[in-house]
Amino acid sequence: MPFAITGQMQTAFHLTVALLLGALIGLQRGWEARDKQAGERIAGLRTHALVGLTGGIATLLAQAVTLWLLPTMLLVVAGLAISAYYARSVVTHDYSITGIIGLLLTFSFGALATAGEVVPAAMAAVITTMILDNKQEIHGALKKLQAYELDAALKLLVISVVVLPLLPRQGFGPGQALNPYEIWWMVVLIASISFVGYFAVRIAGPKKGILFTSLFAGLSSSTALTLHFARISRNQNQLSSLLAAGILLACGTMLPRILLYCLIISPSLLSMLVLPLLVMTLVLYLPALLIGYRDRSANISQPELSKNPLDLKSALILGGLLVIILLLAEWLQVWLGDAGIYLLAAVSGLTDVDAITLSLTRLNVAETIDPSVAVTGIVIAASVNNLFKAGLAVAIGKHGLGRKVAVPMVLSPIAGLLCIWLMA
Repeated sequence: MPFAITGQMQTAFHLTVALLLGALIGLQRGWEARDKQAGERIAGLRTHALVGLTGGIATLLAQAVTLWLLPTMLLVVAGLAISAYYARSVVTHDYSITGIIGLLLTFSFGALATAGEVVPAAMAAVITTMILDNKQEIHGALKKLQAYELDAALKLLVISVVVLPLLPRQGFGPGQALNPYEIWWMVVLIASISFVGYFAVRIAGPKKGILFTSLFAGLSSSTALTLHFARISRNQNQLSSLLAAGILLACGTMLPRILLYCLIISPSLLSMLVLPLLVMTLVLYLPALLIGYRDRSANISQPELSKNPLDLKSALILGGLLVIILLLAEWLQVWLGDAGIYLLAAVSGLTDVDAITLSLTRLNVAETIDPSVAVTGIVIAASVNNLFKAGLAVAIGKHGLGRKVAVPMVLSPIAGLLCIWLMA
């Protein structure tokens, strides 16, 4: 008897969830049609709640009688919805099928919840409700989306969802250092972070302020922002302080980005790398925030970042660079030992810190190099990269901007290397 009671209570719980999930979607649909007269609304709160409950009861009947009852009931609900929406479209000339899809999903969520998958059903119902409720925002975002941005998103899906699973997951070459799957996965990781950074700047726009924009521009291209601000300072010298703050924020963002790479690829390095990189970040962020607060009323145009959030050609070049660095790391370590790794890190940091960071974390995972060597190499590459950008600011920008950028940029690597020395 206790088992029968428990089973009945569980069934009642599942049906209640089915009813509530339908009511959740119906609440949104009813709110949208709240100004219509009674009888003009095809499906509001009550209808969706009952459809969710119908899905739950159909699942119980399918389990007790025949499995064909569930698809049959779904077809009945679909037929009723299509008939009602067709009749309304004749009068209103509104041919949207969103309402029909919403009813079918409501039925499906009720069936899923009664089948025992309560959490997936609830998650899907909440997401569906959010999509339905943000119609204007979604349509507005589509109108603002540029063709090249949509193309970039599709390319990101191609290299991550289509290409990545097809690559072999085994090592090739000297020391089995080249793993096509892992190399391409790191390319996808960098591309994804740059993609997020681009759209953070794109969505926020200049209204959020130059410091906010610079912060997220560091995820996309701190070098591009440095060049852009340095050029602006030549014509608007009075804004040199705020421009310098933007450059420091963008360059500082590169360092937490490195920590993110390590967290994803080689978490064991994180404990050794977090202190020096956070100290380096603070040395760049603190003067930037102080300058930004002092000159917060100044206005600067949004940084002119690349108009291609994801250039597939650049992704392929990065993959080739990763291969070269992995091979050089293998050979230089045999030839020069740890000094060869440090030399490679310094040279690579002149052009790109991502490739050497991912290469060293990959070699650490493969236990090819010691963790302390990987950490030191990453800090050296980041230091050289930021010093290179400081050199660009000094060479291209006005004297005031160069001085404000150069001092923190020089102190930052010193602080990072000092942390490593003290830890050692």
